Amino acid sequence: MTRPVALVTGARQGLGRGIALALADRGFDVAGLDLLADEKSESLLEALAAKGAKAHFGVMDLADLSAHAPALEAVEAALGPVDALVNNAGIAARPLTDLLEIAPEAFDRNLSINLRGTFFLTQAVAKRMLARDSTRYRSITFIASIAATHVSTDRSPYCVSKAGLSMVTQLYADRLGPAGIAVHEIRPGFIRTEMTGSAPTGKIDAYVESGAVAMKRWGETADIGRVAATLAAGDLPYVTGQPIYVDGGYHIPTA
Repeated sequence: MTRPVALVTGARQGLGRGIALALADRGFDVAGLDLLADEKSESLLEALAAKGAKAHFGVMDLADLSAHAPALEAVEAALGPVDALVNNAGIAARPLTDLLEIAPEAFDRNLSINLRGTFFLTQAVAKRMLARDSTRYRSITFIASIAATHVSTDRSPYCVSKAGLSMVTQLYADRLGPAGIAVHEIRPGFIRTEMTGSAPTGKIDAYVESGAVAMKRWGETADIGRVAATLAAGDLPYVTGQPIYVDGGYHIPTA
């Protein structure tokens, strides 16, 4: 049998890279999509090949809906139909801007990628999944954030986009469940990536040291990768449409 195929958006670095590598460890061939191809994307392809995975990397702007179909066709030509989609690509709210000062352009840019682009890429993949018969476990996973429910007034577009993804997860879970396609939401906490490193981290360090993060450490990309790969592999076959926190216990209400 051929290996199942996973597609990861934003795979070039950070969470996406960690997810792609974890999927290869679980026996997937892996396609990655991102804004540009460079030494980081080449390094990813080499690392995937070293794990025995066939790999493909494509350049695509998630906000450009017209680019979705050609990108998916290239993935299928290289590896075959997608069995697992991991919607990881997204941008942070930069620069950090107070809620009362955020400009429409900044709001629209964030949601065009994090929410609108992700919604319609998922729609395209879901249609392709439904159009073919398969005996394999198939899934779609959204990488949301603790920002889906935790307010941060200097990151308002990001919070709105991630809250929206939580609803999108439930919508697709309800629509695709009858076809046996599971839809998952992962809510990462404070994970060390290039994105988190682009903003001041002192506040997060304080959360970790104070015990607000129960496990008292930052998360790593491999922490998210293992959970995403576990879901994609079908190890939780009767789970769909619910958030899975990977935040070291930060979400736990405490007195």
